Amino acid sequence: MATLPPGLLNMTAAKISLKENLTRGIMFSLGACLIIIFQALIATVFARYLSNHPDVIEILRIVALIIFAIISVYFLFIAKSTEKEKKDVDVRSKTSRFFHGMFLSSINVFPIPFQAYVAISLASFGVLEFHNIGIASYVLGASSGAFVALYIYMIFFDKIKDRKIASQKSMNYLIGIITGLVAIVTLFNILKDL
Repeated sequence: MATLPPGLLNMTAAKISLKENLTRGIMFSLGACLIIIFQALIATVFARYLSNHPDVIEILRIVALIIFAIISVYFLFIAKSTEKEKKDVDVRSKTSRFFHGMFLSSINVFPIPFQAYVAISLASFGVLEFHNIGIASYVLGASSGAFVALYIYMIFFDKIKDRKIASQKSMNYLIGIITGLVAIVTLFNILKDL
């Protein structure tokens, strides 16, 4: 679920697939998913800690509100689209895209709190138990789901590549709106609990 909304990884996977080819987009996605395995594992262990220490959750909600508000402002008002000339791509090895995916996924730490939130939510509904098999199942599901989402983005953008909605400016506005909505929902939840 963390890779379903437009973001750094899925937009990059779609761009690589469009500008180079689907195979290189898949290699990027596999590299990203390798890191997502570790991120989901960290998030699930963190969720186990949070389920035992609910007082920490309030502080994290306020921090999340601030972060999502800043991201929304950035993508709605600051991020500019610059159309660059298309140039021929020098296709070397597929492994460079694999490591590129690993790198971008490593610096993209937002999925960790999101995955922790999802794990806590699933545990509260009794769907996830914080033991080895439950954690391994969650991590496997999160990483394979991320790959499917990245693949769907690559296919989807291939279908709409000639339309205006596929532009970088449109994507910036979409990301800004989504993160703004998340910030508003978080604010309402914080105010509701006061």
